[in-house]
Amino acid sequence: MSFRRLIGKLSLLVVMLLVLTSGLTIFGCRGELGAIARGWSGVAIADGALFLGSMDGKLVAINESNQDRLWPDVPFKASEQSGGFGCARAPEAVAIYGTPAVAEDLVYIAGYNGKLYAINAKTGALRWVHPREGELEPIVGGPVVALDKVYIGSSSGEIYALNAATGDREWVFETGDKIWSTPSVNGDTLYIGSFDKKLYALSVADGSKKWQFETEGAVVATPLVYDNTVYAGSFDRYLYALNAANGSLRWKFLAENWFWARPVAANGIIYAGSVDGKVYALKAENGDKVAEFDLESPVVSSLISVDGSIIAASEAGQVYSLTTGNNQKRQLVNLEEKIYAPLAASNGVIYIHSEKDVLYAVDARSGATLWSLSLKSE
Repeated sequence: MSFRRLIGKLSLLVVMLLVLTSGLTIFGCRGELGAIARGWSGVAIADGALFLGSMDGKLVAINESNQDRLWPDVPFKASEQSGGFGCARAPEAVAIYGTPAVAEDLVYIAGYNGKLYAINAKTGALRWVHPREGELEPIVGGPVVALDKVYIGSSSGEIYALNAATGDREWVFETGDKIWSTPSVNGDTLYIGSFDKKLYALSVADGSKKWQFETEGAVVATPLVYDNTVYAGSFDRYLYALNAANGSLRWKFLAENWFWARPVAANGIIYAGSVDGKVYALKAENGDKVAEFDLESPVVSSLISVDGSIIAASEAGQVYSLTTGNNQKRQLVNLEEKIYAPLAASNGVIYIHSEKDVLYAVDARSGATLWSLSLKSE
């Protein structure tokens, strides 16, 4: 393994350790001022508004056209007794790792304190929180809303389906290890990965298992469902293509390191970013490699498709536009700030939440930075 590849692997290991130890940062006894939350929430876009979790544990709502705050940032705090530490002092901020989900008039956002919140998208008022008392195990992935339910995975290894309007529990499914993956829902089926090295397909109606597929490593990446096939990467360095109906293997592709980010599909091609620093372009039907793009830094942020181009970000802070016709890699912008959060886009604008808790709006064609906004509390 080259020195650069080794550094790339170590870089992500540092990120993983940050997640594993942030529970102590959030819930431990840290003095009167409490701890500083961290996270890498992506941006949810709905009805001209941008919603994301800040790194000091708040839900931020921004007008997409003029960058005004729609309402005061909503802070999320750990309870004084969270995690059994019972420090008997002011509640501390909660790290937010998953991207919010928006449906109807509610924004759903999950915290590392093991709670899922439903917030009024117009006013910022809390509609409900689950569980109402106590907490689940830490939540790393984001929620997904479909068919009047909101779905979330927990570090306990359980997947919860809650009534989207009330937060009441509808069903629970237990895997064999912790879940950091965000679920994907397609039709009447939910797909999600687990640290037990398996990818699961569940009925959204009652949580019954339709099938499971076992890999050789933890499955953290959010699955992609495209043309009746489920694509998911694993820490065993393979990207898997599975029959969406029965979980049978269609093909698998071996990279030089883990797959962390969610892949994206366009025109019969699957684009998958790896911790080895490359984005692989593979034929959806058989996994044959069409091209590979070396970003020279781990790819942990999920890719997006914008106006016919694939947009990818490296951990080091470079954002690229990729095209397979001529295997061209064009740098759009170099933020010089680490990027872990998933990318988002709307109306030809790319939204990037950097490790320094700054939200950038970048023109997808020219790479010009249209605006930037610090999310840090003043």
